[in-house]
Amino acid sequence: MSGTGTFFYGSVIQPLIRYHYLSPPIPIRPLCCISPLITSIHSNDAVSPQNGTLRFQTEHQQHSEEPLPVPSLSAAEENKATTKLRKKKEDDVVSDNRFKLRNGREVFEEKAYLVGVERKNDVQDFGIEESLSELSQLVDTAGLLVVGSTYQKLTSPNPRTYIGSGKVSEIKSAIHALGVETVIFDDELSAGQLRNLEKIFGGDVRVCDRTALILDIFNQRAATHEASLQVSLAQMEYQLPRLTKMWTHLERQAGGKVKGMGEKQIEVDKRILRNQIGILKKELESVRKHRKQYRNRRFSVPVAVVSLVGYTNAGKSTLLNQLTGADVLAEDKLFATLDPTTRRVQMKNGKEFLLTDTVGFIQKLPTTLVAAFRATLEEISESSLLVHVVDISHPLAEQQINAVDKVLSELDVSSIPKLIVWNKH
Repeated sequence: MSGTGTFFYGSVIQPLIRYHYLSPPIPIRPLCCISPLITSIHSNDAVSPQNGTLRFQTEHQQHSEEPLPVPSLSAAEENKATTKLRKKKEDDVVSDNRFKLRNGREVFEEKAYLVGVERKNDVQDFGIEESLSELSQLVDTAGLLVVGSTYQKLTSPNPRTYIGSGKVSEIKSAIHALGVETVIFDDELSAGQLRNLEKIFGGDVRVCDRTALILDIFNQRAATHEASLQVSLAQMEYQLPRLTKMWTHLERQAGGKVKGMGEKQIEVDKRILRNQIGILKKELESVRKHRKQYRNRRFSVPVAVVSLVGYTNAGKSTLLNQLTGADVLAEDKLFATLDPTTRRVQMKNGKEFLLTDTVGFIQKLPTTLVAAFRATLEEISESSLLVHVVDISHPLAEQQINAVDKVLSELDVSSIPKLIVWNKH
């Protein structure tokens, strides 16, 4: 019972059943110091002819018809309240505008801040600004909104935070000023560096690196069961050394009656992850065998196989559609195609060949991704000819060629003839 004469109605609780009462099961008397509510029954007060509403008055209100005073706000307070309301409406509009359609589904664009490091004594094909520009394209493909970026020149990365303490403080200030939700580094970070940076930045700010971003894009773009298996394997192998303890309230599992404290929770998580990795590898081995059988059947009929290779977003899928009349997805996005597509092409002289579109390459391509996509990339090793599609209009076309050649060398396909095709994208 409250001090204003209103009543709190309770409920009777039985196991798995709750009965609610509209009125208290036992009458509750008001305190003696509080006047009970008196209902007016006069014709003037009981029901108003204009709106037909029932009026209630207390004894004090019956004797005094003066309205209760309404507190007034000063001009400064009114302006402050109006500004606060207007800012809230603007924030709601901005929040609504951050919902975008990505890969057939509506996603909320998180605000991302990009960080790069330029090695002083290390010569790279891609400069730091070009590399950050490409990272910005990857972020856009993943469905995030870039609100700022920065980079630092270092002789060697800081083993604790990858970047210097001064740059860390600068990024922390930018996070608060711009409302950043995700900080993305252009290079791969260790588990300790990720943990330390998230602890410094605090709150709900996520920290990830280029490898995690590419894996996330592949996860979004995977359209077939085979692609999903390969991406899941790559993600798990990336996460395994970076696992942090999810259960802060558990130090160790109970060891039972045996001597010792038992097994740490993080060790349990790693064992579960290793088991899942083993299962995925067995499934992918089955996929490899199926693809090999398919290629053997294909080799029984002497038809040449031509594979389109090249940097991501160079125009491989568009070229395949033009030559074969196929309807393969072709977008001005990085990694629009993950699954290999093969079409038969008939030339004017009557001869035929099979044209295969493969996944695009990129600089700093994660090694776990190359290993996971071995079943797909093996299509390249069985080709009669490699057609290297190059976007000649890109300012870094030469660096992109070098990046593709580097990945091809890892696949050991240097003995296959290669034809470079200039494409104005």
